[in-house]
Amino acid sequence: MVESVALGLGYIGLLVFGGAALVASFSNNEAYPYWPYIPNLRTDTSGVLAFAVALVSLSVSRYLELRRRGGRGNAPVRTVSRSAGIHAVQAVADAALVCGTGLVIYLSLNAVTHPDTLERQLTHLMPRPTEGTVRVIGLAVCLAAVATRHYLRATATRPAGAAPATEIPRPVTEYDSAPETGRGAGAIPPDWQAQEPARAPWPGTPDRFTAR
Repeated sequence: MVESVALGLGYIGLLVFGGAALVASFSNNEAYPYWPYIPNLRTDTSGVLAFAVALVSLSVSRYLELRRRGGRGNAPVRTVSRSAGIHAVQAVADAALVCGTGLVIYLSLNAVTHPDTLERQLTHLMPRPTEGTVRVIGLAVCLAAVATRHYLRATATRPAGAAPATEIPRPVTEYDSAPETGRGAGAIPPDWQAQEPARAPWPGTPDRFTAR
C-alpha cells in the first residue's frame, strides 16, 4: 500500500512540475499562484516542490517494488481469483486516471495562455468550483487512481506455494467402497457381464468356445 501511494504522489508531482514548466517556458505567469486559494505559493515554486516530491516518492515506490519482487526470487506465481466488484474498481481507476490526467493537462495549458481564468468558475451552470480548484481535484483523482490500480495489479498474483491449489474431488461411486472384490476405483461393475446375453452356437456346429 505504501508503494502504491508513493507511486501516486510521484505521478501527480510530475503533473504539477510539468504544468509549472509549461508556464515558465511559454509565458510570463510563473509568479501567478498555482492554486488561487494559496495565493503566496507561486507557480514556479510549486513546480520545484513538486519535482522534489516526485523524485523522493518515485524512488521510494521503486525501492519497495524491487524488494517485493526480489523476495519472491524465481518461485512461480499464481493468479488470484477476484470478484466482479474488484474488476469494476480497477476499471474505474483506469478510466479515472486517463480522464484526470487529461483534465489536469488541459487546465495547466489554460494557465499558460490565460491564468486569470483559474479564479473563475469552471462552467456557467454552477458558481463553484473554479478552474484552479478543479485542477487540484483532478490531481487528487489521479493520486487515488494510480494508487488503487497499482495496488490491485501488485496483489493480482501470489507465490504458488502460498496456499494449496483447490482440487475438485472425483465423485465417489459404490464400487470404490468394495474392497472385498479387489477392484480399484473405476472398475467395471461385476453385473455388467451378466447383463450381456450369451452367444448360442450355430446349429450343427460344435461349441468351440465351450471346448476351449
